Amino acid sequence: MSLPLLTPLDIPTLRARGVPDVFNIGQADRVRFHELDVLNHVNNAVYLSWFESFRVAYMRDYGIANFVASGERPVLVLRNVDVEYKAPLHLDEEYIVVGRSLSYRRTSWKMQYAVVARGQVCAVGHAVIVLMEEDAVTRKALPQAFIDVITEKDGAVFES
Repeated sequence: MSLPLLTPLDIPTLRARGVPDVFNIGQADRVRFHELDVLNHVNNAVYLSWFESFRVAYMRDYGIANFVASGERPVLVLRNVDVEYKAPLHLDEEYIVVGRSLSYRRTSWKMQYAVVARGQVCAVGHAVIVLMEEDAVTRKALPQAFIDVITEKDGAVFES
């Protein structure tokens, strides 16, 4: 059964597809030819693009930012990211990218991601994202509304 692509999936759909219980938001897509490497599976760098696309959908779905008008776009800097690859993905396979916020500090937060296909976790990742002022140099405090939503929906905790 094909999933709706690039659309937030509901929790029953996530669970039916083998997504771990700690994740409450995800979106599906399909592996495209240009995402493959010479070994005929998804290139490792592609996962970072998938995480970024998910992060935009996550922030929209959570009401944090809409990314439409320039004044509504947060200036985000990826401080660090890691990916652990567990199983390959191949051309035309459907997968689901899921994520959640684990913790936050004054100007940054840590996210956890997973890529699920065939009922198994194929990759996991983490990222620290920093909110910046419009000058893209000065750090900006996370808005309380953002902290409230990631705490309520994901169980994110303050990290000193």
